[in-house]
Amino acid sequence: MKTKLLILIFCGFVTFNYAQDDEAVLKTVYTTSLINGKSYDWLDHLSNEIGGRLSGSKNAELAVQYTKAELEKLGLDKVWLQPVMVPKWERGKKEKAFFEVSGFVKEVNICALGGSIATPEDGISAKVIEVQGLDELAELGKEKIEGKIVFFNRPMQADLISTFNAYGGCVDQRYAGAMEAGKFGAVGVVVRSMNLRQDNLPHTGSMSYGDLPVEQRIPSAAISTNDADQLSKALKKNKALQFYFKQSCQQFEDVQSYNVIGEITGSKFPNEYILVGGHLDSWDLGDGAHDDGAGVVQSMDVLRLLMASGIKPKRSIRVVLFMNEENGLRGATEYAKVAKEKNENHIFALESDAGGFTPRGFSFATNDANFNQVLGWKSLFKPYLIHYFELGGSGADVGPLKSDTNVLAGLRPDSQRYFDHHHAANDTFEHVNKRELELGAATMTALVYLFDKYGINPIQNKSEIKD
Repeated sequence: MKTKLLILIFCGFVTFNYAQDDEAVLKTVYTTSLINGKSYDWLDHLSNEIGGRLSGSKNAELAVQYTKAELEKLGLDKVWLQPVMVPKWERGKKEKAFFEVSGFVKEVNICALGGSIATPEDGISAKVIEVQGLDELAELGKEKIEGKIVFFNRPMQADLISTFNAYGGCVDQRYAGAMEAGKFGAVGVVVRSMNLRQDNLPHTGSMSYGDLPVEQRIPSAAISTNDADQLSKALKKNKALQFYFKQSCQQFEDVQSYNVIGEITGSKFPNEYILVGGHLDSWDLGDGAHDDGAGVVQSMDVLRLLMASGIKPKRSIRVVLFMNEENGLRGATEYAKVAKEKNENHIFALESDAGGFTPRGFSFATNDANFNQVLGWKSLFKPYLIHYFELGGSGADVGPLKSDTNVLAGLRPDSQRYFDHHHAANDTFEHVNKRELELGAATMTALVYLFDKYGINPIQNKSEIKD
């Protein structure tokens, strides 16, 4: 009985000591990030010296070169480029749109959706039919849609606290609106911007024609929330209203680009990989500071912070800056394909792709055993006001790495202002707060440190503590 009691006391003492050690390490990480962070300077260059980084563009190429050079300066064990073919789409000249109301011409703020075809050179002018979703198209039928511009006006659901859930509830009309409306003979599509705020900024984003025949493909554009409301109001007064829009976007042949990868090789388990990353490409209206420049520089700083904090990882830690998340996910697909071919064991992958706002916690895609282990670390994050640890979801770029045993995670910053900037012209550097960005980098580093120290198997964890 005494022996069992002594063992319990000893185990409790060891656990307490290890908890104290972890608290000290996390304090060092957060202090280093807030006092001597690098992420904000990197983002300044990406945003203000390079700018928007649409896949296949010159700016995307410059971003690859810049981030590779910066990773090399850190003194990592390996830095390399992974080739990947990506789509190349260009917006062309600034879009134009207007409609007449009460004898006056009302100019409208629109932008072409990524992947859309152009209008004819002289633009398109047609009557408008307003719908709230894709399902209404079938109800209306070809007779009421043919020859018209379909106006998708379903807003993001304002009473949902999770703005990402609100976004998910209406983004189908942006992605598939032109594909579905084209089947009924529409001549164009205008989609309400995915934005909870009332403003004059149109928000772009990817769209798809699927396998729709070329002759049925129609131009698709986003309209600002203010203009969407005014157009809807005008249509209620005049159902014969004519809407005009013009865009000159163009799709080219695929071009070669790269994922940018850096690695600290593990000292004990070099064949177990922990990945942290974001996507290097962005849309072209702003400079992609929140989406996803913030995730890129935070991920880069994770490796720097580990080294600056005196942490020598047991497992190999990789930063991956994925190319082409916005309009194809080619970088993520290629990375996962190569990892599978090389039989690389990715035990944990963490993505930052939700903006550079104040970090609140993480979402996890994993099994119950691994999630319960994560919950055991929650108290370590409490001093930094990180409380959100939830099952469900990780990130688009790490998603292809999912297995039955590993852990995927996504950093979850406060999301209330994210869609004010998402894919719009105001996704720019001045809208990123330095302290919030650095807190996010530290929070990511802390989680990477814990997974590196304890691994993903709770049974294995106990044996490692005894060591």
